[in-house]
Amino acid sequence: MRFSFAESMCDVTHYVPLAKTAEDAGWDSFVIPDSVCYPKTSDSKYPYTPDGEREFLEDRPFIEPFSLIPALGAVTSRLRFTTFVVKLPIRHPVLVAKSASSVAVMTGDRFGFGVGLSPWPDDFRIMNAQWEHRGTRMDEMIEIIRGLCAGGFYEFRGRFYDLEAIKICPTPAKPIPILIGGHSEAALKRAARIGDGWMHAGGDPQALERYLKRLNELRREYGREKTPFENHVISLDAYTADGVRRLEDAGITDVIVGFRDMYRGPDLPLQSKIDMLRQYADTVIARVRA
Repeated sequence: MRFSFAESMCDVTHYVPLAKTAEDAGWDSFVIPDSVCYPKTSDSKYPYTPDGEREFLEDRPFIEPFSLIPALGAVTSRLRFTTFVVKLPIRHPVLVAKSASSVAVMTGDRFGFGVGLSPWPDDFRIMNAQWEHRGTRMDEMIEIIRGLCAGGFYEFRGRFYDLEAIKICPTPAKPIPILIGGHSEAALKRAARIGDGWMHAGGDPQALERYLKRLNELRREYGREKTPFENHVISLDAYTADGVRRLEDAGITDVIVGFRDMYRGPDLPLQSKIDMLRQYADTVIARVRA
């Protein structure tokens, strides 16, 4: 089992000391969210709150992932950084490939690329990207990103993208793991069919069981049941050693752990976060690995 620390929408000066502390305490990863902008006027709903309300996101600081990760990578040597998740279809695949490749190289292949569909049409409108067929475009984007990050000249002819032979430099020594986020049937199918893993957004534990069962079914259908696959999960079970062992038995490879309600709760002093990071490492991580 690997342990990922989740902290965001906080005092931006906290990131560097938290990354250092997490690495020193024995954590494996730091997850980094993505948000491009906040519209003044919108009737869009947020899929991960009971009422769909999203106003709590206004004025919350989101540092752009491809900027933040190299900064944290520069002060650590082992910690992995995983986007949670980049809104892929609102961007251009060549620029994304360049950014992802650069981050992977700068961190010494300590980068996991979590991607998903933005739930808000606003993001697509603002970025002048097509809302319709966003899932199919995302599939093509993933293929392009993998092709360019593999090194050498690469060209692509698809339904939405027509890419002449180009190459980018540098490219990482290892393939970048692409992890698919989302709870919909389409997201689960995409993860099972072309993903290196899946990223869970939290919620009902019974729903998590259904998602995992469905992922296993789909991976068998696609003939990928023996392919290495990462399951990144948010669960209350992750806060005890026995709970972590239960998750591991269920096929979870990575637990995502945070210590406050980052969406609606207040920020905490840096020292409080450092203390909780260390306490969790002592009471859970050390016991699981004993």
